[in-house]
Amino acid sequence: MNLFIDRLKILLASSGKRQTDICAELGISKQKLTNWKSGYSEPNIDDIMMLAKYFEVTTDYLVGLENEDGTKVH
Repeated sequence: MNLFIDRLKILLASSGKRQTDICAELGISKQKLTNWKSGYSEPNIDDIMMLAKYFEVTTDYLVGLENEDGTKVH
């Protein structure tokens, strides 16, 4: 499975916010977020950086290159 999709779903669920609110705060459409969650499309680098800042995680964590504790995935 795609680690980005898994981690995005975890971050969305743990945020405690409605997805429509998150989309409004990020300035993206709900369809865009839905496409990312389903794997229909992938975010570009600017979107990945935006998501990482919003959820206060690293871009490496978001794309599956490191674990929650910062250790690199081998």
